[in-house]
Amino acid sequence: MTALGAQAEGRKVYRWVDDQGVVHFGDSVPPEYAVHDRHVLNDYGVPIARQEGAMTAEERAEKTAREQAAQALKQRQEAARARDETLLDTYLSVQEIESLRDRRAEMLDGQIHYTTLYLDALRDKLERLQADAARFRPYNSDPEAPPIHENLAKELSDTLDSIIRYEKTLTAARSRKVQLVAKFDEDIDRFKELKGVP
Repeated sequence: MTALGAQAEGRKVYRWVDDQGVVHFGDSVPPEYAVHDRHVLNDYGVPIARQEGAMTAEERAEKTAREQAAQALKQRQEAARARDETLLDTYLSVQEIESLRDRRAEMLDGQIHYTTLYLDALRDKLERLQADAARFRPYNSDPEAPPIHENLAKELSDTLDSIIRYEKTLTAARSRKVQLVAKFDEDIDRFKELKGVP
């Protein structure tokens, strides 16, 4: 059917160009040409609309990646705006931010100090227990040495477990302090920027 015949019957007429540059007309686009963009023609053969061809799997993946990147950027921008608003609503001066930072850092310093003291006490206890356990098998190689008492073995094991646990607590507290100070320093820099303070 000719393009004019299709138009006479009230059907849409499409025009598209294939990979070899050949122009085609038809009242439908064959599947092999579905990826090509096409124009919809009016009764006079003049393009009145443009339709994009179907996307390949690669093009769809690229489009999805672009959309996800745009969405991630939008979320970062919204989070930054919200953070700026919170900074300006919460603080009146750089000194207020520094004061809060110092108070929170002092609290973590206290936790770090007391955890360190407790760890020192646990290590001293462990040394005493190990010295005591050295008289018994399996810590003593003498075949005549008696086996370690169940209570002593348990106390040794519990003390070692406590040391491991509190070492992790100490490491976490030190890490939190570093992160806290870094975040407050970022807030101070941003607050100065927003307020135009040198």
